[in-house]
Amino acid sequence: MLKRLALRLIKPVAAAGLAAVLSLSALLPASALTEQEQKTLKDLNSYFNSVKTMHGDFIQFGPDGSQSDGKFYMARPGKVRFYYNKPSVLDIVADGKSVSVRDRKLNTQDIWPLGQTPLRFLLSDSIDLQRDTNVTNVLVEEDLVTVTIFDKTKFNSGTLTLIFDAKDYALKQWTVTDQQGYDTSVAVYNVVSNAPTNPDLFKIDYLANARQDKN
Repeated sequence: MLKRLALRLIKPVAAAGLAAVLSLSALLPASALTEQEQKTLKDLNSYFNSVKTMHGDFIQFGPDGSQSDGKFYMARPGKVRFYYNKPSVLDIVADGKSVSVRDRKLNTQDIWPLGQTPLRFLLSDSIDLQRDTNVTNVLVEEDLVTVTIFDKTKFNSGTLTLIFDAKDYALKQWTVTDQQGYDTSVAVYNVVSNAPTNPDLFKIDYLANARQDKN
């Protein structure tokens, strides 16, 4: 179950049926946003682009109510590591071009192109939410800012919801919604920004897949 949730976190969401459940307002271009909403996006861009590394704790919430947690490490552009605490045996790594989901118990892994996953928005070198994404909604509240993105790739589409602190624009949570409307959310806390990181955290063992295919 936890592996399926982790795959939903990074795996592209199928396009079938999604367009039917999206409202017309969800397909409006970013230019249809108000001046205040556009200013909020610019402020979020400034925050994001000032943060090159992050590490902290995370909790993942599945659509069935299940929870898992662990440590995460991020180094932009393109690199992230999610190490799940026991009883989970998962390890998710992005090395700048690919994302792997490894099962530490079975010693198996699945690999996808980073550019075909929602993580590419969080890990790009220079982030411009208004220019590079299809923002469908910006909700500014007293304590939180919520940005909803319609994510469409060549073969897949889906929605990504980002939640930020309204005061300092720190990222608090993101949610990936699948084709059936099920949400998988990741909340981050105890976050430290712009601290040194270990490059070895972001290495994918590609030879492991070759050995796996032979068995």
